[in-house]
Amino acid sequence: MTFRATVLTLYPEMFPGHLGHSLAGKALERGQWSIEPVQIRDFAEDRHRTVDDTPAGGGAGMVLKPDILAKAIDQVSGDDNRPRLLMSPRGRPLTQRRVRELACGEGVVIICGRFEGVDQRVIEARQLEEVSVGDYILSGGEPAALTLLDAVVRILPGVMGNALSGTHESFEDGLLEYPHYTRPQVFEGREIPSVLTSGNHAAIDKWRRQQALKLTRERRPDLLQSGQD
Repeated sequence: MTFRATVLTLYPEMFPGHLGHSLAGKALERGQWSIEPVQIRDFAEDRHRTVDDTPAGGGAGMVLKPDILAKAIDQVSGDDNRPRLLMSPRGRPLTQRRVRELACGEGVVIICGRFEGVDQRVIEARQLEEVSVGDYILSGGEPAALTLLDAVVRILPGVMGNALSGTHESFEDGLLEYPHYTRPQVFEGREIPSVLTSGNHAAIDKWRRQQALKLTRERRPDLLQSGQD
Protein backbone atom coordinates (compact mmCIF):
# COMPACT_ATOMS: atom_id res chain seq x y z
CA MET A 1 0.00 0.00 0.00
CA THR A 2 1.32 3.41 -0.99
CA PHE A 3 1.03 6.14 1.64
CA ARG A 4 -0.74 9.05 -0.07
CA ALA A 5 -0.23 12.63 1.06
CA THR A 6 -2.35 15.42 -0.41
CA VAL A 7 -1.37 18.95 0.61
CA LEU A 8 -3.68 21.94 0.16
CA THR A 9 -1.51 25.02 -0.05
CA LEU A 10 -1.04 28.44 -1.62
CA TYR A 11 2.54 27.47 -2.44
CA PRO A 12 2.56 24.03 -4.11
CA GLU A 13 6.07 24.64 -5.39
CA MET A 14 7.33 24.15 -1.82
CA PHE A 15 6.65 20.40 -2.11
CA PRO A 16 8.17 17.85 -1.88
CA GLY A 17 11.01 20.13 -0.76
CA HIS A 18 13.67 18.29 1.18
CA LEU A 19 11.52 15.15 1.10
CA GLY A 20 12.58 14.71 -2.52
CA HIS A 21 16.07 13.85 -1.32
CA SER A 22 17.85 11.19 0.73
CA LEU A 23 15.85 8.22 2.04
CA ALA A 24 12.46 9.90 1.65
CA GLY A 25 13.30 10.90 -1.92
CA LYS A 26 14.35 7.38 -2.84
CA ALA A 27 11.17 6.01 -1.28
CA LEU A 28 9.18 8.55 -3.31
CA GLU A 29 10.87 7.33 -6.50
CA ARG A 30 10.12 3.71 -5.57
CA GLY A 31 6.45 4.54 -5.06
CA GLN A 32 6.40 3.75 -1.34
CA TRP A 33 4.67 7.06 -0.78
CA SER A 34 3.28 9.83 -2.94
CA ILE A 35 2.62 13.53 -2.51
CA GLU A 36 0.15 15.72 -4.37
CA PRO A 37 0.35 19.47 -3.67
CA VAL A 38 -2.91 21.21 -4.62
CA GLN A 39 -3.26 24.95 -5.21
CA ILE A 40 -6.09 26.34 -3.06
CA ARG A 41 -6.53 29.29 -5.43
CA ASP A 42 -7.71 26.92 -8.14
CA PHE A 43 -11.00 26.68 -6.24
CA ALA A 44 -11.65 30.43 -6.15
CA GLU A 45 -14.37 31.68 -8.49
CA ASP A 46 -13.50 35.33 -9.05
CA ARG A 47 -11.00 36.57 -11.61
CA HIS A 48 -8.57 37.60 -8.87
CA ARG A 49 -8.61 34.05 -7.40
CA THR A 50 -9.39 35.44 -3.96
CA VAL A 51 -9.03 32.97 -1.09
CA ASP A 52 -9.10 35.26 1.95
CA ASP A 53 -11.08 38.09 3.50
CA THR A 54 -10.98 40.42 6.50
CA PRO A 55 -11.70 38.92 9.95
CA ALA A 56 -15.23 39.30 11.31
CA GLY A 57 -15.17 41.64 14.28
CA GLY A 58 -12.12 43.47 13.00
CA GLY A 59 -8.46 42.96 13.63
CA ALA A 60 -5.22 42.57 11.73
CA GLY A 61 -4.54 40.23 8.85
CA MET A 62 -6.77 38.11 6.66
CA VAL A 63 -8.63 34.81 7.11
CA LEU A 64 -8.89 31.91 4.65
CA LYS A 65 -12.45 31.72 3.34
CA PRO A 66 -14.47 28.65 4.39
CA ASP A 67 -16.31 28.12 1.10
CA ILE A 68 -13.12 28.06 -0.97
CA LEU A 69 -11.31 25.74 1.43
CA ALA A 70 -14.32 23.44 1.75
CA LYS A 71 -14.48 22.97 -2.03
CA ALA A 72 -10.79 22.15 -2.11
CA ILE A 73 -11.09 19.61 0.71
CA ASP A 74 -14.13 17.95 -0.85
CA GLN A 75 -12.40 17.70 -4.20
CA VAL A 76 -9.22 16.03 -2.96
CA SER A 77 -10.54 13.82 -0.18
CA GLY A 78 -14.07 12.89 -1.21
CA ASP A 79 -15.19 9.88 0.79
CA ASP A 80 -11.75 8.47 1.59
CA ASN A 81 -10.78 7.76 5.17
CA ARG A 82 -7.55 9.70 5.35
CA PRO A 83 -7.37 12.08 8.33
CA ARG A 84 -7.67 15.77 7.49
CA LEU A 85 -4.95 17.70 9.29
CA LEU A 86 -4.79 21.47 9.64
CA MET A 87 -1.33 22.70 10.56
CA SER A 88 -1.96 25.26 13.29
CA PRO A 89 -0.02 26.66 16.29
CA ARG A 90 -3.13 26.16 18.42
CA GLY A 91 -3.42 22.47 17.54
CA ARG A 92 -2.57 19.45 19.63
CA PRO A 93 1.20 18.91 19.78
CA LEU A 94 2.46 16.35 17.29
CA THR A 95 3.83 13.33 19.14
CA GLN A 96 5.73 10.26 18.04
CA ARG A 97 2.69 8.19 18.99
CA ARG A 98 0.50 10.18 16.60
CA VAL A 99 3.18 9.95 13.91
CA ARG A 100 3.14 6.15 14.18
CA GLU A 101 -0.66 6.12 13.99
CA LEU A 102 -0.55 8.17 10.80
CA ALA A 103 2.18 5.97 9.31
CA CYS A 104 -0.05 2.93 9.80
CA GLY A 105 -2.83 4.50 7.73
CA GLU A 106 -3.37 4.97 4.02
CA GLY A 107 -2.26 8.59 4.01
CA VAL A 108 -3.20 12.12 5.02
CA VAL A 109 -4.81 15.28 3.69
CA ILE A 110 -2.94 18.30 5.03
CA ILE A 111 -4.25 21.86 4.95
CA CYS A 112 -1.60 24.56 5.19
CA GLY A 113 -2.90 27.69 6.85
CA ARG A 114 -1.74 31.18 5.94
CA PHE A 115 -2.50 34.73 7.04
CA GLU A 116 -4.25 34.97 10.42
CA GLY A 117 -5.83 31.55 10.16
CA VAL A 118 -8.75 29.55 8.82
CA ASP A 119 -12.47 30.25 9.27
CA GLN A 120 -13.62 28.16 12.26
CA ARG A 121 -16.72 26.97 10.43
CA VAL A 122 -14.80 24.94 7.87
CA ILE A 123 -12.66 23.44 10.63
CA GLU A 124 -15.84 22.16 12.27
CA ALA A 125 -17.76 21.29 9.09
CA ARG A 126 -14.92 19.25 7.58
CA GLN A 127 -13.74 17.84 10.91
CA LEU A 128 -10.19 19.08 10.59
CA GLU A 129 -7.69 17.86 13.17
CA GLU A 130 -5.54 20.81 14.20
CA VAL A 131 -1.89 19.82 14.65
CA SER A 132 1.00 21.87 16.03
CA VAL A 133 4.71 21.14 15.59
CA GLY A 134 5.78 23.44 18.41
CA ASP A 135 5.13 26.50 20.52
CA TYR A 136 6.29 29.03 17.95
CA ILE A 137 4.86 30.78 14.90
CA LEU A 138 5.84 29.99 11.31
CA SER A 139 5.11 32.01 8.19
CA GLY A 140 2.62 29.37 7.10
CA GLY A 141 1.62 25.75 7.40
CA GLU A 142 3.96 24.50 4.68
CA PRO A 143 7.13 24.07 6.81
CA ALA A 144 5.03 22.38 9.48
CA ALA A 145 3.49 20.04 6.90
CA LEU A 146 6.94 19.07 5.65
CA THR A 147 8.01 18.39 9.23
CA LEU A 148 5.01 16.15 9.86
CA LEU A 149 5.51 14.26 6.60
CA ASP A 150 9.23 13.86 7.32
CA ALA A 151 8.41 12.23 10.65
CA VAL A 152 5.84 9.91 9.08
CA VAL A 153 7.60 8.92 5.86
CA ARG A 154 10.86 7.93 7.53
CA ILE A 155 9.12 5.19 9.54
CA LEU A 156 7.09 3.75 6.67
CA PRO A 157 8.05 0.10 6.09
CA GLY A 158 11.19 -0.20 3.99
CA VAL A 159 12.16 3.47 3.99
CA MET A 160 14.97 3.15 6.54
CA GLY A 161 17.61 0.55 5.84
CA ASN A 162 17.67 -0.75 9.42
CA ALA A 163 14.21 -1.43 10.85
CA LEU A 164 15.55 -0.88 14.37
CA SER A 165 16.62 2.67 13.52
CA GLY A 166 13.05 3.85 14.00
CA THR A 167 12.61 2.23 17.39
CA HIS A 168 15.82 3.25 19.17
CA GLU A 169 15.14 6.98 19.07
CA SER A 170 13.91 9.85 21.22
CA PHE A 171 10.22 9.64 22.20
CA GLU A 172 9.74 6.05 21.01
CA ASP A 173 9.69 4.79 24.61
CA GLY A 174 8.73 8.07 26.25
CA LEU A 175 12.36 9.13 26.78
CA LEU A 176 14.94 11.22 24.99
CA GLU A 177 17.56 9.19 23.18
CA TYR A 178 20.86 8.26 24.82
CA PRO A 179 24.18 9.84 23.64
CA HIS A 180 25.99 8.39 20.63
CA TYR A 181 29.70 7.88 20.00
CA THR A 182 31.89 6.61 17.18
CA ARG A 183 35.58 6.47 16.22
CA PRO A 184 38.12 7.86 16.91
CA GLN A 185 38.41 6.37 20.39
CA VAL A 186 39.77 9.65 21.75
CA PHE A 187 38.68 13.08 20.51
CA GLU A 188 40.37 16.18 21.98
CA GLY A 189 41.08 14.28 25.16
CA ARG A 190 37.54 12.91 25.47
CA GLU A 191 37.21 9.12 25.34
CA ILE A 192 34.29 6.93 24.33
CA PRO A 193 32.73 5.58 27.57
CA SER A 194 34.42 2.27 28.25
CA VAL A 195 31.15 0.39 28.67
CA LEU A 196 30.36 0.95 24.97
CA THR A 197 33.49 -0.88 23.87
CA SER A 198 33.25 -3.62 26.49
CA GLY A 199 31.24 -6.04 24.36
CA ASN A 200 28.86 -6.56 27.29
CA HIS A 201 25.49 -5.96 25.64
CA ALA A 202 23.50 -6.14 28.87
CA ALA A 203 25.75 -3.49 30.43
CA ILE A 204 25.49 -1.36 27.29
CA ASP A 205 21.68 -1.54 27.32
CA LYS A 206 21.64 -0.62 31.01
CA TRP A 207 23.99 2.34 30.45
CA ARG A 208 21.92 3.63 27.53
CA ARG A 209 18.72 3.39 29.58
CA GLN A 210 20.32 5.27 32.46
CA GLN A 211 21.60 7.98 30.14
CA ALA A 212 18.19 8.34 28.47
CA LEU A 213 16.52 8.75 31.86
CA LYS A 214 19.15 11.28 32.96
CA LEU A 215 18.75 13.41 29.83
CA THR A 216 14.98 13.26 30.02
CA ARG A 217 14.95 14.36 33.67
CA GLU A 218 17.27 17.28 32.83
CA ARG A 219 15.69 18.46 29.59
CA ARG A 220 12.12 17.12 29.31
CA PRO A 221 10.76 16.16 32.73
CA ASP A 222 7.27 16.61 31.28
CA LEU A 223 7.78 13.39 29.31
CA LEU A 224 8.31 11.44 32.51
CA GLN A 225 5.24 13.04 34.06
CA SER A 226 3.03 12.30 31.05
CA GLY A 227 4.17 8.70 31.11
CA GLN A 228 2.74 8.40 34.63
CA ASP A 229 -0.67 9.82 33.72
